[in-house]
Amino acid sequence: MWTLPRAAAVAIVLMAAQFATPQAAQTPDAPPSAREQLARDIDAVLASPGVTRGTWGIAVRSLDTSESIFEHNARSLLVPASVAKLAALAAAVDAVGWDFRFETSLRATGEVVDGVLQGDLIVVGSGDPSIGGRAGEGFAAWVDAIKQAGITRVEGRLIGDDDAIDEPRPGAMWAWDDLGYTSGALFGALNYGENRMLVTVVPGEPGTPTTLSVPPGAEDRPLINRSTTGPAGSPALLWPEQRPGETALTIAGSLPAGSGSIRMFISAGDPTRWFVRTLGHELRTAGIAVSGGAIDIDDLSPKPDPSSGRVIYLQQSRSLGELARPMLKDSINLYSEAIFRMSTGLTGGRTNDEALEALKERMVSWGLEADGLQVVDGSGLSRRDGIAADALLGVLTRMFDRTFESPWMTGLPIGGRDGSLVNRLKGGRAESNVRGKTGTMSNIRSLAGYVFTRDHEPLAFVILVNNFEGTGQQAQAAIDAIAERLANFSRAGT
Repeated sequence: MWTLPRAAAVAIVLMAAQFATPQAAQTPDAPPSAREQLARDIDAVLASPGVTRGTWGIAVRSLDTSESIFEHNARSLLVPASVAKLAALAAAVDAVGWDFRFETSLRATGEVVDGVLQGDLIVVGSGDPSIGGRAGEGFAAWVDAIKQAGITRVEGRLIGDDDAIDEPRPGAMWAWDDLGYTSGALFGALNYGENRMLVTVVPGEPGTPTTLSVPPGAEDRPLINRSTTGPAGSPALLWPEQRPGETALTIAGSLPAGSGSIRMFISAGDPTRWFVRTLGHELRTAGIAVSGGAIDIDDLSPKPDPSSGRVIYLQQSRSLGELARPMLKDSINLYSEAIFRMSTGLTGGRTNDEALEALKERMVSWGLEADGLQVVDGSGLSRRDGIAADALLGVLTRMFDRTFESPWMTGLPIGGRDGSLVNRLKGGRAESNVRGKTGTMSNIRSLAGYVFTRDHEPLAFVILVNNFEGTGQQAQAAIDAIAERLANFSRAGT
């Protein structure tokens, strides 16, 4: 048997003794630090049923020390859903300020003779998303202004000029089955009632089609009724579909016989035509006839020159700070797409591409990495959008206001209290504490915002999860568990 020389064996024994831990010095493992325990607890949440196969991106930062508190795949690009609205709003505010207001003008061409306008009424839009919506007024003041101008009849046309912004169209990679819903409503230079339209569906006898009805003035929206009446007691399930290749919107599904009618909001279709046709209806109701009908300026050749008309009414929206509230609290995509285009500044172009370029330029000016935010729209509705948690965290850090008085802070939903968080984060330290923007798409959930810890230390956080294997409720519960754990974090430990 081969053996080491005696000198070599002694040397090995001496080396082993040099690196060995004396028995007296061995102690049990030290308890984890507060941050180590936080990481263990979050990792346990990520291993919860329903989300173990999901891809997570998480970033948490102290707003007192700028210290990273926790990270998990923080640089990975994930589909953000509606938390992308935070970046869109931050860029717009940086460009035009909280006091910015959209303007929409009503112009009259020609003279008024014996109450008759010998010309057209032209509405010139700039993208105001709020007229007739949750943050704006309807057409009453418009009608009054026309009457005060002495107009009782319009010999010409009611024309919608939407040329200030690129033509209304779905965003890149918006899912076609979103387009019939109000969340997928198209946005343009002219928008009314958030471009949503009411449809009432009434069941008939079993096996027969249902009956559709729309409010006066909305009859021009082409609809196809593919919904039927099911047996009494059968499930009620209706949905709108803007099917590819069809200009009409389909109402599909079933209502049980003997049930009451269902009222549902759908996308109003072309925003400009919706605007002028609705205004035209209001004028007719007020006794002001428009001989030439309601028309999109793009349907005319040559196009009339709006600058040749005199302004008889100028509609100013509420301030950007006020418009931010429904954008954040209720996550209205239409508001976000409108506000996003203001990131180019007061005199910049208003196309989606120009707004995207402006957003990247502003991120760089803020000291953030532009490639951490790869979006193609302003609302987060596209599945081509990609955001890294650490990039969005940089936006949150920049926009944080310790006084909680800025429209940014007051506009965010509050845990357990309002907006899209009204039914979440109840009963714990996160309630009335977390302020954050939610994001929801199929197999995508997100939450980004602020929370105060048990030590009253403010944290900014971003939590994204894509492609989880369970239900949306399970993913949402996991996100809420992380937010609650952050609210209970203490540097002193538990």
